Amino acid sequence: MASKTLLRLMEGVPRGQPLDPQMLRDCGVSAQQTTYFVSAGWLQRLSKGAYLLAGDSPTRAGILAYLSHHANGLHVGGKTALDWQGGRLSIDAHTRFSLWARRPYAMPDWADLHLPHTLQTTQLFDDALPSNTSLAALPNLDPSILVSRPERALLELASDIGKRGGKGQALDEAIAMAATLPDLRPKVLDRLLSHCTRVKVVKLVRDLGAASGHAWGEDLQRHVDRLGPGKRWTSSRKGVPALNLKA
Repeated sequence: MASKTLLRLMEGVPRGQPLDPQMLRDCGVSAQQTTYFVSAGWLQRLSKGAYLLAGDSPTRAGILAYLSHHANGLHVGGKTALDWQGGRLSIDAHTRFSLWARRPYAMPDWADLHLPHTLQTTQLFDDALPSNTSLAALPNLDPSILVSRPERALLELASDIGKRGGKGQALDEAIAMAATLPDLRPKVLDRLLSHCTRVKVVKLVRDLGAASGHAWGEDLQRHVDRLGPGKRWTSSRKGVPALNLKA
């Protein structure tokens, strides 16, 4: 019986996919069998509640699928999401993934080792906007891995500008990236901006839109006026170029 269960597990789980106890149960592996497979060398224990088929190393896609079951609201966002939505899906080539979640999450050491990333929990929107708005799975990836649609990713990109002691998104790079986004949907962007509570983000999206020259970047000042008419937004941090956004 154990051999059949093991065979079913090996055939049913993508290589490099970390597994938690619930995932193992879904594959027909009981807690007792899990202990046996570990002791017999068929499973390796990565950390408490995390296992991997022996001989495998965690893949980045596998780690993202695992984390999607543990980090509240986890999704791929910002620059990474824009790259993927633009057809530059190279899950094993990214130097650093932009991850977002609704709450802080203590990343396991093995995930840190195999998945270079930043994890942000900044809440960009008011409670009236459903938390899963403009998040979707991509073809050829585990459906549990959610990715920001381009309009939401643009707001996340703007939020990242100037953060983390100069390691955040650079303004000039964001301007260049916005210029490559001619097909953003104005109605979707308008809805997101209407619910955005971050003055910095709204002003930066306005400026990125104006610099892009695309139709979606027109008439965004009204969103700025909703949050803070007539007020400049300034940020200055040690080691980070100052941001001074007009009213």
